[in-house]
Amino acid sequence: MALRSRMPPRRWSWTRTTPRRALANSAILHYKDALKDFKAVIKREPGNRDAKLKLSECEKLVRRLEFEKAIEVGDPPSAFENLDIDSMAVDASYDGVRLEKEMTQEFIDDMIERFKNGKKIHRKYAFQIIKAVKDLVYAEPTMVEIGVEEGKRLTVCGDTHGQFFDLLEIFRLNGYPSDTHAYLFNGDFVDRGSWSTEIALLLYAYKWLRPNGIFLNRGNHETDDMNKVYGFEGECKAKYNETVFKVFSESFSALPLATLIGNKFLVLHGGLFSDDNTTLDDIRKLNRHNQRQPGQQGLMMEMLWTDPQTEPGRGPSKRGVGLQFGPDVTKRFCEKNGLEAIIRSHEVRMEGYEVEHDGRCITVFSAPKYCDTTENKGAFIKIGPELKLEYQVFEAVPHPDIKPMAYAQSSLMSMM
Repeated sequence: MALRSRMPPRRWSWTRTTPRRALANSAILHYKDALKDFKAVIKREPGNRDAKLKLSECEKLVRRLEFEKAIEVGDPPSAFENLDIDSMAVDASYDGVRLEKEMTQEFIDDMIERFKNGKKIHRKYAFQIIKAVKDLVYAEPTMVEIGVEEGKRLTVCGDTHGQFFDLLEIFRLNGYPSDTHAYLFNGDFVDRGSWSTEIALLLYAYKWLRPNGIFLNRGNHETDDMNKVYGFEGECKAKYNETVFKVFSESFSALPLATLIGNKFLVLHGGLFSDDNTTLDDIRKLNRHNQRQPGQQGLMMEMLWTDPQTEPGRGPSKRGVGLQFGPDVTKRFCEKNGLEAIIRSHEVRMEGYEVEHDGRCITVFSAPKYCDTTENKGAFIKIGPELKLEYQVFEAVPHPDIKPMAYAQSSLMSMM
């Protein structure tokens, strides 16, 4: 989602601007800048208890991240390396459908009902699902290329951000994945919403059952830095254990970065690039397995983080990461690569979707009433064999009384 972090208020006010900037810097993971701002607030307002609390939390985050960085030595070994899934026992008291060596629709149906009722699946089954899908997506190209055959259809969804009950509403309205109906989820399945493990496990289970019936692009929230702060790591630990988070992280790093539909629509989470010479072949050649995390620059980072702007050319990102690209940039990219449009997500749109840049840039966002605070609708895109886009808008549905960001790193982040 867009974080309008560097937009100043119309009338400058030190007392309003510095605290806001501190929160904005925290939101985009610029913690050292946030520390300076919180310290400035406290110097100006020594009695500001809220600022002192946030300063303390920010200091803890900085210390933790610096420690983790200090002990890093390249990519860690596989989290599956010492994980003997086959030897894990499922208690006789487990009251759900058992998962054997292959995924079944019966298991998925039972899992959905368990999740709706606040139950979990056995940890062994979570490991089985994640391992199977990690292996599947690892073998897929960085840019998956698909078509829509006669008698079949494809649905493209944007961010779902842990809003499990709204995902079920999409399936209720539009049908579940099947042999004739494929889905493409364009990243940001997790974080912020408090049912992120449920969404990830359900999408993964369908991917295992129907490898060519569901496609998954990586988003900027399928990354360690975001997961450690915006809830997914904490949720995995609370509902399962730390190892479940580690294997999810490894599977996220294996996800494709883009999907090309019928040689007409490029679907990627964020947007376009800093270099006009970037082509589809550059995406095809990108070896994502050599770089687990996107970093602060480069092709992968831009695919996950950039946003469109109304002005021509390119501009600095309002997020502090990536850049913004104008309609002329989109036009040149589409013409150079023979595309009709790009389809991206990454930002809330009040109607669930928006067609921009003279029809060449389409944003779809599938988390209605985002974080229970934004009165936006959700949307998804239906595509048939003729490759025409049909937009369907939907409203949020009720969910159990668990607030968004319930598993976030700290109260500092839960306010973002």
